[in-house]
Amino acid sequence: MKIVIGLGNPGSKYEFTRHNIGFRIIDSLARDMGIEFNKVKSYYSLISRGMINNHKVMLVKPQTFMNLSGRAVNRVVSYYKIPLQDLLIVYDDLNLELGQVRIRKKGSSGGHKGIESIMQYLNSEDIPRLRIGIGNPSVNYNFDCVSYVLSNFNNDEEDKIAEVIQLSTEAIKTIIEDGFEKAMRKYNRKLIES
Repeated sequence: MKIVIGLGNPGSKYEFTRHNIGFRIIDSLARDMGIEFNKVKSYYSLISRGMINNHKVMLVKPQTFMNLSGRAVNRVVSYYKIPLQDLLIVYDDLNLELGQVRIRKKGSSGGHKGIESIMQYLNSEDIPRLRIGIGNPSVNYNFDCVSYVLSNFNNDEEDKIAEVIQLSTEAIKTIIEDGFEKAMRKYNRKLIES
């Protein structure tokens, strides 16, 4: 079984924020698979199960808020005793341009609090991930990182994000069906243009 976990914050207040792009991609994948989410209190998550071709897949949206994502991820991974290479974390990344996707098998947190939490709970950096670029206006002297990631995309960005969500959904399917190497070759150089 493969477990795909999208990171975000629960509640309608955060639904369309930059920080919730992971949730939106997981929702897109669930729609493609024709499956729905159910709340599982013991996992602190919304869970959905289905198939991508002949592969069993579980989709997870932690409900612990971003900075405590590791608590939910650890519960799921521990219960199913899956090796980390069968896990995929989908999340926003300030260090990538808006429209970029990056697939990696492991690496540092890059300062992302959700990934930091997951690495602490799983005691590893060998966590496969799909990073989604949300842009970084840090050249602005008054840049506030927290306010930025909790802000909604503007209308022009939202058009691009719709394409990124579709591209990311296809990338996840490729990872599950054909493996990381093929998915990295196919998607890591792509950039959705304005």
